Amino acid sequence: MYRSLGNGEGSHRTNRSGIEKPGPSRLPSIEIMTTTNATTSITSVTLEVADVDAARRFYKAFGVDSYIRLRESAENTSGFRGFTLALTVSGPATVDAFLDAAVDAGAEVTKPAAKSLWGYGGAVQAPDGTIWKVATSAKKDTGPATRNIDEFVLLLGVDDVKATKKFYVERGLVAGRSFGGKYAEFTSEASSPVTLALYKRRALAKDLGIPVDGTGSHRIVIGCTAEGFVDPDGYVWEAVVG
Repeated sequence: MYRSLGNGEGSHRTNRSGIEKPGPSRLPSIEIMTTTNATTSITSVTLEVADVDAARRFYKAFGVDSYIRLRESAENTSGFRGFTLALTVSGPATVDAFLDAAVDAGAEVTKPAAKSLWGYGGAVQAPDGTIWKVATSAKKDTGPATRNIDEFVLLLGVDDVKATKKFYVERGLVAGRSFGGKYAEFTSEASSPVTLALYKRRALAKDLGIPVDGTGSHRIVIGCTAEGFVDPDGYVWEAVVG
């Protein structure tokens, strides 16, 4: 079902989640949008799973249980759910340590860890169906493997990056770097547990080594400081206090 993909041609850059962003050879400019006051920030990421106890055991073994919340759900879902959760870590040995822990706990490899133009990383699918990517910009280790996570990133695959970015900005999120209609980041407050980014859905599936097809629920709920809403791609945001 899954396949491993090699590097594409042309100039590339990397972002915090290890996603390859088109470089100058394919995009004319980089847009940077900043705002002084954010009215909306992410407070939590909740995964909807069929078996909460089993998922809790997996995520504790994986080492990310403190970064997510879990909720029972029986909503239909199949194939690619449109998003990935990404861990940015210090070096290749730490990437391997996290991926090995996930596989030992029951995850399946969707893209084996390997070096690329941007660094080193790989992806796995958790038993509940969530795709996780672990990556580093370092191509060599400067020390032993750790269990430390430098950054936790929620990368949403969307049909129209520009339209979804505009939708989020209108609801109080602060846009950061934007690479044409291919990729966009949002700035996050110090209290926010996760960094949000947008990527074209098809390109994200390719990066993760999985087919793009998918139907049904995304099986993720994004907690925020604003009133709840559903975005143009069907991702559910809900108001969360504390």
